[in-house]
Amino acid sequence: MMRDIAGPAVVAYHGCDLSVATDVVSGSIPHLLPSKNPYDWLGDGIYFFEDDPVRAQKFAETAAEMPALRLTAKPILRPYAVGAVIRLGHCLDLSKQNGIDEFRLAYETLVQSMGEEQELPTNRAASQEDKEGILHHLDRAIINFIHGQRLSLGQQAYDTVRGFFWQGAPVCPTSAIGRLSHVQIAVRNTACVLGYFHPQSPTADRFQGLERIPPPPYRKKIRSAK
Repeated sequence: MMRDIAGPAVVAYHGCDLSVATDVVSGSIPHLLPSKNPYDWLGDGIYFFEDDPVRAQKFAETAAEMPALRLTAKPILRPYAVGAVIRLGHCLDLSKQNGIDEFRLAYETLVQSMGEEQELPTNRAASQEDKEGILHHLDRAIINFIHGQRLSLGQQAYDTVRGFFWQGAPVCPTSAIGRLSHVQIAVRNTACVLGYFHPQSPTADRFQGLERIPPPPYRKKIRSAK
């Protein structure tokens, strides 16, 4: 029996080619496909930038300009950010302490269970120019291990994974704010996606005249007949 998806709803954006966005909004394809790259930092899932169409557009443009990085499954010719309304459901939230603690315990379990001739994958840089180390092989392995562990123990599966990712050079010296930092969501359960949409282009008059000061709401007094 399918359970209802609970939890808050958020607006998020996925960087892709315009043709993919058109297909998923029109219903020609039912859903975006999950990413299963070995370096995906939130594990397997459909990736979205939470409430940040500009960052999603930047991602799509980078993927189009640098296809050798293989940031997307298919080449991007026309970079675009498609929107989605997502209910987080049962979420492994790595921006919260409970989620961080579960991640840490999973890593410790993997280390303790590892054989002498075994080793875990490592996070590493994609190139000499990559200062953040964007290839998150270890992070992906830990999160996918969490999902597998919950399934084997009969625990409720996570619908989504959410995390804050510090990325890019500091905006100013000693700053803790990165130029490309963002919040990302990896959707595992497609029932969490309530719908896809094309972002609305702004109109010249955004309030369509409604921001103008109206006249006082007086009217002529109606005098009763004597």
